[in-house]
Amino acid sequence: EVQLVESGGGVMQPGGSLRLSCDASRLTLSRYDMTWVRQAPGKGPELVASINHVGSHRYYASDVQRRFTISRDDAKSAIYLQMNNLKPDAAARCSCTRAGTRIAPGEDVCFPDIWGRGTKVTVGA
Repeated sequence: EVQLVESGGGVMQPGGSLRLSCDASRLTLSRYDMTWVRQAPGKGPELVASINHVGSHRYYASDVQRRFTISRDDAKSAIYLQMNNLKPDAAARCSCTRAGTRIAPGEDVCFPDIWGRGTKVTVGA
């Protein structure tokens, strides 16, 4: 059973914006830290952003700081990733994940125990 369902990916010009959404309605979302993980073609998965279960701590990979914003709406069972000023090298499949352990403030690694299937982001010239 798919527990995380992403949407919002697509093709965008460099400098454009996309908003990714993750439907987590099959989880008790408020209990969990959540992340967005990207995987570019030919590369391994990489943590892009995380948010703790109460929304008080966020982490961003260095190359997306001040351009991307992760947020959560537990009432809607949703996680979001607002991506602004997309770069040409941003093309990747972005997946919403549930962190299997608590993520400490500033921690740049996570150990997801549930993954969505991902949504593809393509940045065209």
